[in-house]
Amino acid sequence: GSRSSQPGAAAGDGSAGGTVAHTPSTEDFSLSLLDTNLPAEAETELRSFIAKRLTKGALFEGMGNVASVGLSIPEGKVGCYYCSFQQESLLEMATLESDINAPEYVVCFLGGSEKEDTFRLELDKYIQNLKINLDLEQKNLEACVSPYLRSWFEDAICPIQRVVQLFQDKLASLLHAALSYTPVEVKNADERTEKDISRFLAAASLQGLVQEGTMTSLCIAMTEEQHKSMVIDCSGPQPQLHNAGSNRFCEDWMQAFVNGAEGGNPFLFRQILENFKLKAIQDINNLKRFIRQAEMNHYALFKCYLFLKNCGSGDILLKIVKVEHAEMPEARNVVTVLEEFMRE
Repeated sequence: GSRSSQPGAAAGDGSAGGTVAHTPSTEDFSLSLLDTNLPAEAETELRSFIAKRLTKGALFEGMGNVASVGLSIPEGKVGCYYCSFQQESLLEMATLESDINAPEYVVCFLGGSEKEDTFRLELDKYIQNLKINLDLEQKNLEACVSPYLRSWFEDAICPIQRVVQLFQDKLASLLHAALSYTPVEVKNADERTEKDISRFLAAASLQGLVQEGTMTSLCIAMTEEQHKSMVIDCSGPQPQLHNAGSNRFCEDWMQAFVNGAEGGNPFLFRQILENFKLKAIQDINNLKRFIRQAEMNHYALFKCYLFLKNCGSGDILLKIVKVEHAEMPEARNVVTVLEEFMRE
């Protein structure tokens, strides 16, 4: 194999381990370790696992994968997130000078199970930031990488859990703001809390699940209603909310989060959040189906009204379908009638 003169890269915190690969154009390659906190035997096993994945060509630049891997550690089988990347600056040098090979790095994070897949996008972003840091700190690679890797769990996995613990029964208003794309302003918060709230709102929103045009129109509509911006004041031990909205749907789901807080498992919180979004999407699709039927059937119109009244989230669903059906005259008429009924 070919061994890079540049140190390789990567890994972890808690029971996190890491390996590093430099892969030239041939199939032969070698792995050298930059950093790990795994026992030697487990690290060798992890390295072997990554080597097999590299041989199969199963790693794509900047896109993480999650797999179950058995290691000689007390937990036995654990979930392993692994992702490869190359430094942009060294890649440019390699392109200019054909005899230089830009090293490829593989970062591995290990957790309790394959549930890390629920945080794959967050971890992909975390690796992207690591790549940026490496480009800025080329001279002192190890000093730059180690502290960053060791805080992966706190920084990428725990924000949702911290927000649940901070807001508790006020979480319903945060869920409501995320679903309705209400602008949120955070005041008097430290940098980490502000970032946590921002990440929670992004994770709880329907971005990517509802048509992009709908989301854009919703954002514009909600931003124009400036008096409805929600303000979160974090100057006290408990956040104070101003102009906060809520509904029965968000309050029910808030209860699921608060009940889950006893176990203190960040993966459970993320799963609850995914289920919350899934239910919201199901309700939107049901409402849209009823609206299509109501264009020709008055009884279906009444069913629409009952559904909006009983689902607990009628205020938000009506806004979303209103934006989506803005260009459809029959559906728009149905929505207008529903708005009048809901107001009364």
